Amino acid sequence: MKWLRDPDTRKWLLPGMGVKRWFLLLFLGMAFLGLGVSFLAREAYLTLVLPDAFYYITLQFIPQVFRGVLFIGVSVLFVVVGVWKFSAGLLAAMRSTARGNGNGHSESLVNLVYRHRFAGRGPRIVAIGGGTGLSVLLRGLKEYTDNLTAVVTVADDGGSSGRLREDMGVIPPGDVRNCIAAVADAEPLMTRLFQYRFPAESGEGLSGHSFGNLFIVAMSEVTGSMEQAIHETGRVLAVRGQILPSTLEDVRLAARTRDGRTIRGESAITAAETEIATVGLEPARPSAHPDAVNAVRNADLIVVGPGSLYTSVLPNLLVPELGIAFQESDAMRIFISNVATQAGETDRYSVQDHVASVESHLGGAPFDFIVANNNLSERLPKRWKSEPVRGGEARVGGTVVEADVIDERNRYRHDAAKLADTILTIYHERGEAAPRPPVVPAATR
Repeated sequence: MKWLRDPDTRKWLLPGMGVKRWFLLLFLGMAFLGLGVSFLAREAYLTLVLPDAFYYITLQFIPQVFRGVLFIGVSVLFVVVGVWKFSAGLLAAMRSTARGNGNGHSESLVNLVYRHRFAGRGPRIVAIGGGTGLSVLLRGLKEYTDNLTAVVTVADDGGSSGRLREDMGVIPPGDVRNCIAAVADAEPLMTRLFQYRFPAESGEGLSGHSFGNLFIVAMSEVTGSMEQAIHETGRVLAVRGQILPSTLEDVRLAARTRDGRTIRGESAITAAETEIATVGLEPARPSAHPDAVNAVRNADLIVVGPGSLYTSVLPNLLVPELGIAFQESDAMRIFISNVATQAGETDRYSVQDHVASVESHLGGAPFDFIVANNNLSERLPKRWKSEPVRGGEARVGGTVVEADVIDERNRYRHDAAKLADTILTIYHERGEAAPRPPVVPAATR
């Protein structure tokens, strides 16, 4: 047996490991259990009239000594195999986690086994978007599957990301950082450190920068590429799944407004707070990240949104190869409508308006289902310059599924757990999929 030749396995037999005594106790317990069962069986055999079949079931045609040896041998075999397989399952879970983490992050044994047995078998989900909306979505979906891919926009040109983009000539790391933090299994302190932003009094060089952005850019200098830097950063923070930029090229976002103006740059588009007609990329045909294209083509489920419609969601699908792969994919495709409008960009937009904008940019009706929030009981504060997104009268491609997916603490955003549960319910109940495993409640993690 290979496991007997494994040095790590043989370590269990070393003096002082504190294991052998408990195995001995286990075998003694099984022996006493068997002895007690035999006493009861003998009493029943002497006092009850049993069917003739029991003559063969109890192997009475074999001498008693040989019967005893046979039953003892079979019971020992069952115990050894049972303990072996049980231990192997635990060790496999812990080893796979150790290979993925490498950061000392502690996790309960039941969650290790759960992830090893269920999450690794979950559906292959691709989430497309950017900004806070995508990170909220990923935070919920990671509890259902480890086969998770986030395709992130790289058109950001403001804040810390914009400064690093101009100074270092790298793709903006901000949205990538948010996604890594959302799906990381690292210690909470590490995640907080990754999201830490230096205050204004830090000086001109550090002021406003996120530590995570600086970490990713520094990693790109060490590894030689931004692509490898994202991968290694994900490994350090024990990311579930993978985070991929939609393209590795230097792209800018350009918007055509309803009044005929052209605004260039994501930050300028957002700051303008004006109604947008269409958006595009400059250059118009950047090469897609090949792994992102492969993930979309091989996905079981593709989720688009939530997030800023014109500056976070659409830029990914405007990368030609990625847009084509999305439309040709056999996966179930779900659009997540925002729960609130965005000042200037999507004022007065309904659910149908959001979907219609995506359809007009892609030239078709690409979605099977559209998730719309139906918890509209409260108005948003006036200072938010926003209102709840409601359904409209116009028909859209795909089935609209209404559900309460709002975060009661911040009604401008989705609730990660509610949204993920709604998505997986649609996938498993309305698609041809295997039954999903139970999700470990957040309170037990």
